[in-house]
Amino acid sequence: MPKTIDVHAHILNEDTMQMIAKEAPSLGLSFKPIDQDFAIFEIGGIAYKPFPRGAWDLEQRFKDMASAEVDMHVLSNTPQTFLYNTDASQNAAVAALQNDQIARHIKDHPGRFYGLATLPMQAPDKAAAELKRAMKTFGLKGAQIGSNINNRNLDDPSFEPVWAVANELKALIMVHPTQVAAADRLKNYYLTNLIGNPLDSTIAVASLVFGGVVERHPNIKWFFVHGGGMAPWQAGRFAHGWQVRPEPKVHLRDHGPEKALDTLYYDTILHARPQLECLVQMVGAGRVVLGSDYPYDMGTLECARQVKALSISPADKTKILNNIPLKLVGEG
Repeated sequence: MPKTIDVHAHILNEDTMQMIAKEAPSLGLSFKPIDQDFAIFEIGGIAYKPFPRGAWDLEQRFKDMASAEVDMHVLSNTPQTFLYNTDASQNAAVAALQNDQIARHIKDHPGRFYGLATLPMQAPDKAAAELKRAMKTFGLKGAQIGSNINNRNLDDPSFEPVWAVANELKALIMVHPTQVAAADRLKNYYLTNLIGNPLDSTIAVASLVFGGVVERHPNIKWFFVHGGGMAPWQAGRFAHGWQVRPEPKVHLRDHGPEKALDTLYYDTILHARPQLECLVQMVGAGRVVLGSDYPYDMGTLECARQVKALSISPADKTKILNNIPLKLVGEG
């Protein structure tokens, strides 16, 4: 039976928190349990509440994986520890220790984890060096990065050193929303997450595609969480805009965005069967992978069962649960 692999799962265990606090005391990291299942986690002056036990407790994680019918997690840092607005040298050190810890989890629990690095993206040269170290020394499969870096879109020329290394190493680059656009208008009703996260993912997709980054670096496996935000649904609008306007042609002179869009991958976190079935129909099962957003409340432990319940072929279900995740981590 093929293993079920969840490509979108975050981790920050207690040992790693203690290491970060020692390495970078100025970040003011604090961790205060609320009850048996949740804590308040604060870093860089920003508090996350409730912070779920599964983020820091491996025993709880394994119980939840069993409950979710998931065999493996592709581990990535919690987005709260991107730390792009902090000192770059400090963040390089914090990123390195997080990556070392992810590598240790993989070594300590064979067959349960793959891993993605976190990078000090505010310093692209340092980020490129850390990506190379994490992949070549520890066998991590790529990196998780934010959807923008301190309000710089991902097509900013300053990030080319990162993309060059990622392309050379055939890395998986998982793009996760952070520092979302229009946050001042999304303060109520948890809209910073409900709308802000998919909005910022959409901006990231469009910037990478229209900026020519995807086309220039064909070996990178670009992966966008939360179903890719609005990008899959607006692909026709992107293509039409390229046909009728000069602005989208600045970097895509010879053809529209369809070629690049057709290489992107998305996870299953859409929280509803009609939308997930539509995503699979639109882009094909070969570009959709299982994701849970573990352990956060906007994720789901029903992820694998949601895929199994879809009105698609058994072969396509296996693609989403196993074949394409293995392809993304370079094992398929």
